[in-house]
Amino acid sequence: MHNILLISNDVIGERMAGPGIRSWEFAKALSGSFQISLAVPNEDHPAGLGFAVYSYGRDKRRLRELASAADAIVFQGFVLHSYPFLAELGVPLIVDVYDPFVLENMQIHSHETMLERERIHGSDVAILNSQLWAGDFFLCASEKQRDFWLGMLLALNRVNPHTYDSDETLRSLIDVVPFGLPSSPPEHTRQVLKGVYKTIGRDDKVVLWGGGIWDWFDPCTLIKAIANIAAQRHDVKLFFMGIKHPNPLIPRMQATSQAIQLSQDLGLYDKFVFFNEWVPYEERQNYLLEADVGISLHLDHLETRFSFRTRLLDYIWAGLPIVTTRGDSMSELVEQHKLGRVVDYGDVEQVADTLMELLGNPNLREVYRPGFEEVRGQFTWERVVEPLARFCAHPRLAPDKAAPGIRNLFPYPGQSAVKPTPWWALPGRAWYIFRRGGWDALRREIKSYLRFKLGS
Repeated sequence: MHNILLISNDVIGERMAGPGIRSWEFAKALSGSFQISLAVPNEDHPAGLGFAVYSYGRDKRRLRELASAADAIVFQGFVLHSYPFLAELGVPLIVDVYDPFVLENMQIHSHETMLERERIHGSDVAILNSQLWAGDFFLCASEKQRDFWLGMLLALNRVNPHTYDSDETLRSLIDVVPFGLPSSPPEHTRQVLKGVYKTIGRDDKVVLWGGGIWDWFDPCTLIKAIANIAAQRHDVKLFFMGIKHPNPLIPRMQATSQAIQLSQDLGLYDKFVFFNEWVPYEERQNYLLEADVGISLHLDHLETRFSFRTRLLDYIWAGLPIVTTRGDSMSELVEQHKLGRVVDYGDVEQVADTLMELLGNPNLREVYRPGFEEVRGQFTWERVVEPLARFCAHPRLAPDKAAPGIRNLFPYPGQSAVKPTPWWALPGRAWYIFRRGGWDALRREIKSYLRFKLGS
């Protein structure tokens, strides 16, 4: 059995966000065919289910040992940036680019000064290019994303005669591995919302916002729509499943604060609109099964076009009728398979009318059941990891890695392109972070800076 190392850049535990969930489920799905080691940044991690789990947060030597013994390494995010030695081991690197963080970060930091935005964006692009240059196989979430990444790879000369001759489809260079869902159906184990959570009544209708409130989402249109509905009926409640990211290094985003403030201004807070810290991963099925509609609204910008809304996979798993904004690959799936309704950007009246119409149907789940049954099997974790499993069964370096003529056409965009803040600029940087986010944000920035300096 090949030894496959998965490196998670996010915490693995009782509460997990998308990147951590993806690493955990990859490990579970692959463990039957390979010897799997999962390296995680936190020490308070669970035991593996048929695979080994190691913490690398304080022990860089352990990560190097695990990587040196691996037949292939799977990672995402800023892992290679923090641990550049991974590219020097001669071990095939599988780079998971399902989350185009450069596009997200342009939205997250859109309120910063242009100088700060330029600094962050330059760093992000250099980090991303390093991954695309070093990788031997790439994973993305959709065919639309794959086109985006093929353009990036071509610009870096990773699409070249060597990779083309190896596979004219380039599926052996980059393939689609979307987010998945469990193969077993969800089971309701205890009451969590209706009749037990604050003022949500047993017979109320619950609109569920799965996952966090990130800056590329549009919670305010939804909250305004709930205000319109509340003026007509008092039994429709909106529940946000998580506002406190499980990873303490990720601060609260502006969209979260704006959503809370708007709900308070409209008199909806803890009456019609509820904000939960974060639902444990193994508890989410109870919330999904008690809800009546699952919703995800986003803004009209570049991130939307290449996104893959992972929370909608949970809605599909639970057969929860979906309301979502148009413009991304998941909204196309909702329309194609009749999983719910697609609405326009920022249209408060349309969102309110759509929710009123859906919630007025006493057999709502039955209406949409055929569509969910049709699509559910396409997204089980065991099925979506098949391209990854094929590569892990025969791991190899990319064919252009041994072609110095091709590789020398473009300079290596490596780690030297990104450097930590110079010592003379640290006081100004510290003051900026403190003004923006307080002591907690400053402590997170210090930890990040030290990891950068010591990681290599």
